[in-house]
Amino acid sequence: MRKILLLFVLIWLLISPVLLFNPLPVSAENFNSEITHFLEEIPPGYYAVIKTEDLQTLRQQGNLVIIDVREPAEYASGHIPDAINIPLRFLTKNLDKIPKDTPVILYCTTGYRTAMGVMALELLGYDNISGFPPSIQGWKAAGNPVEIGF
Repeated sequence: MRKILLLFVLIWLLISPVLLFNPLPVSAENFNSEITHFLEEIPPGYYAVIKTEDLQTLRQQGNLVIIDVREPAEYASGHIPDAINIPLRFLTKNLDKIPKDTPVILYCTTGYRTAMGVMALELLGYDNISGFPPSIQGWKAAGNPVEIGF
């Protein structure tokens, strides 16, 4: 009886990694449907703030939160005035700093982290989030001021 139990445990140990790391295949049709649904759910106006002048206007009007999703060293080297720094990898740990009732603009260096941040917050139920695709590079290139340090 003991040998049978040991044999059963050994077989289970050999098979379980295969089951865990090789899930049953998803049909290409179903996978395509899921991707299509995801893409169709991308919010309209995803990158609503296209021009640096538009961001300047929004800043002057107030009632806006600007979040720099770059790493702290990048933020310290120069950021949009009044922007707060919440690195992308810590975004979900700082939701208490991200209002749901005020427009929020995210930016980074090139737009890649911005896009991930906007989509993550959209998935968490935020509908007031926009990206700033010119990012810090476009902001500087337009001759706008930057703050240095924290």
